[in-house]
Amino acid sequence: MKIESIHNPRVKNIVKLRQRAFRDETGLTVIDGLREIRLSLQSKLSIEEAYICPKYFGTQGQNDLVGKLKKRGVTIFEVGEKVFAKMAFGDRKEGVIAIGRPMLKKILQLRLKKHTLLVVLDHVEKPGNLGAILRSCDGAGVDAVIVCDPRTDIFNPNVIRASCGVLFALPIFQDDSDTVAQFLKSKNIQICAATPCAQRDYTGVDYKKASAIVFGSEQKGLDDLWLKKADVTLSIPMKGEADSLNVSVSTAIVIYEALRQRRGQR
Repeated sequence: MKIESIHNPRVKNIVKLRQRAFRDETGLTVIDGLREIRLSLQSKLSIEEAYICPKYFGTQGQNDLVGKLKKRGVTIFEVGEKVFAKMAFGDRKEGVIAIGRPMLKKILQLRLKKHTLLVVLDHVEKPGNLGAILRSCDGAGVDAVIVCDPRTDIFNPNVIRASCGVLFALPIFQDDSDTVAQFLKSKNIQICAATPCAQRDYTGVDYKKASAIVFGSEQKGLDDLWLKKADVTLSIPMKGEADSLNVSVSTAIVIYEALRQRRGQR
C-alpha cells in the first residue's frame, strides 16, 4: 500500500501521537529508527504498522527488517518524502517508522535474582533524562528499572530515541512509590536513596547485596517516603557551586560503582 498525501488519516494520527494525551488514549507510540525497531522486535511489544520511505530506506540491511516485520504480520505502507517528513518524530532519516502498542508491567510481575540490582526512579520528569538513564542501566547490567509515579510516559518517542531503543531490551516496571517500597522491604532488598543531603559518599555503600538504588526528580529530589524507607542514603561529592548533577549523570556514576563492586560476582 502507498500513501501519497500528508492529509491521509493515518498520517494525521501518527502526528497526533506526539501528544501524550493521544498516546494515552490509543495505547500506541511511534518508534522511529532502524535500531529502535529492531530492538522492539526482540521484545514482546506489539507492532501494528510500519511506514517505509524508499528514498531513505534500503542501504543498511533494511530488507532483513522488512522480512521480520512481515513475519510478525505487520502491515507495511510505502510513503513519499513529504509524508515521511510529516510523520517522523526526529530529524534522522533512516526511512522507517513503526507504530507499536507497548505493555506496562507492575512491580508484582518482577522476578528477582539472588543479588539483584535495581534502579528506582521517583517522579521522573524529562524524557531525555529517562532515556539516558535507561541506556546507562543497560550498559551497567542493571536487572530492572522501576519507574514510580512518572511525570512523563515511559514510551514517549523521545524516551525511545534517547535510550537508543534499549528500553525494549530492559525489564521496566511502573507502579506507585508506596507499593514499590513495600515490595522491596518484603523481599529484603536494600533501599539506597540518592540525595544531596546524605553524609555517606556513594562509594561507601555496599552494593554487592541485593539493592535498589533510588533517584528523585531534578526539580524536587526524592519524595519523603523514600528517605524514610531507605536503609542507607548516599550522595555524590560536589566541589563547585552546584549541589547536584543531572539525574541521568548521577545514576550512571552510582550504578557503575555498583558494577565495579560486583565484578566477579556474576
